[in-house]
Amino acid sequence: MTNPLPTDRPGRNDPCHCGSGRKYKQCCLAKDEAAEREVRATAAASAPEVPAQTSEAPPPRKAPKHQTHQPWKRTTANTHGFQRVSTPRKVGGG
Repeated sequence: MTNPLPTDRPGRNDPCHCGSGRKYKQCCLAKDEAAEREVRATAAASAPEVPAQTSEAPPPRKAPKHQTHQPWKRTTANTHGFQRVSTPRKVGGG
């Protein structure tokens, strides 16, 4: 597989292009990235400003929860047909 875009800098683990014999990531990577950031910052500063939108769009609403018809299912009522008492389990001997 070939690289579609040619790059002028080596890979991170390749020998550095300055000839120091060290890996690129340990030698000139930070310096090259700082130069690229500076170029992008100057390009962004010289770009024409886009006017901000004055009308604010309302936030998207959540879809309503699907309601199922289950008359036998009640959240607070006892559904087992006999009275269930919630008492703690007896622990210990005796």
